[in-house]
Amino acid sequence: MASPPLSSIGIVGGGQLALMLAEAAADLGVALHVQCTGADDPAVGLAASRIDGAVDDPEATRRLAAVCGAISFENEWVPIADLIPLAEAGVRFVPDLTALEPLMAKRAQRELLGRLHLPTPRWCGLEAVLAPPPPAAPDNNDAPVTYSPQRSPFWDGGALPSAPGGSGRQPAGPVLPTGFAFPLMAKASRGGYDGKGTRVIATQTELEALVAEVNPPDWILEERVAFERELALVACRDREGSVACFPLVETHQHHQVCDWVLFPAPVNHAVEALARNVAASLLTALDYMGVMAIELFYGPAGLLVNELAPRTHNSGHLTIEACRCSQFSQQVRVVAGLPMGLPDPVVPGALMVNLLGPEPPLDPGDEARRLEALRALPGAHLHWYGKRPSAAGRKLGHLTLVLEAASHAERQLEKERRLEEVRRIWPLPSPPQTPPLPLK
Repeated sequence: MASPPLSSIGIVGGGQLALMLAEAAADLGVALHVQCTGADDPAVGLAASRIDGAVDDPEATRRLAAVCGAISFENEWVPIADLIPLAEAGVRFVPDLTALEPLMAKRAQRELLGRLHLPTPRWCGLEAVLAPPPPAAPDNNDAPVTYSPQRSPFWDGGALPSAPGGSGRQPAGPVLPTGFAFPLMAKASRGGYDGKGTRVIATQTELEALVAEVNPPDWILEERVAFERELALVACRDREGSVACFPLVETHQHHQVCDWVLFPAPVNHAVEALARNVAASLLTALDYMGVMAIELFYGPAGLLVNELAPRTHNSGHLTIEACRCSQFSQQVRVVAGLPMGLPDPVVPGALMVNLLGPEPPLDPGDEARRLEALRALPGAHLHWYGKRPSAAGRKLGHLTLVLEAASHAERQLEKERRLEEVRRIWPLPSPPQTPPLPLK
């Protein structure tokens, strides 16, 4: 017998995702409590109560559990080991901690996708560049020993092992594993987002500099994918195991920060069907409950999974206006034990544009005038998060524009026209002068 729905739930985190979850919870009559660090966090004004504490503070999460029936998370920086005692004591987490564990780090995600035989870009641990090269083929023409980058020894800062039959000499510097070539993408396994913790590695010198700056086992290298489009799919699974998917969308990045999202994605139905199959396989294999976003590359190599986000996601913001049930309502429903809503679209198309902090920051009067101009655009729905300070490149809000065109070609023209309208009012910030420093 299914458990009765919960009247209150908790969210670890108080940012814009928690804000939109709180809005959805209010519409459903569910009290939402937040665990966050300050009274000025975006979600606090709509929350039923606030528990003071950092997102990685298990004692604060214990206090949050005392006022709600189940707990979910605004982001994936979850201290799994610290929360296990709470789960063992009866605290309900949605998704379950066991399902979350392989999603906490990019390396673990790639290993999971490999076990499930789901397609990803070719990758290796950064420490693989410090492994000795395979020995030369013996004189008897037997096949040489080969090494998989994923199985190379983790580097601990000490001497590296010699290859079997080798001289014991260490290479002069990092060496790309067989099959890899510049340029490559380096990513911190944990904590990276919006361009932080990522770096394009185009030369041997840049590779050497990265290895000198970071702990290699905490980073991965992946091939630069020749993609035609970046896509995203928000999917969800309830307590009974039913899977529902929102429409596939196209995403576009500005210096590795999401700039805009377009629905529907301009791809054929077979691509969307494959993405939905990937989502169903992944969520079912993990016994995952709740909303998950799957970021994808689409190009000559087909559909490749880039990253997984075990939460509501920027690519799903337009579902508030574009779909019968939003991603935020869906997450509240699953956490509270309510039936899932229908993710079907209710508009011909939609464009979501992120409003990133300008450089230099706007004065309050100019900001207010620009926001009013955005609200006045036809078919516009403004979501302003109330963040302070408005640092350059920070996600301060988003604008969703309902599109009317019926075909992909017409919608592309409409998208460009509407995007230009937004950018005349709220320009993109200038690119950073230097790339973000790696996460240690």
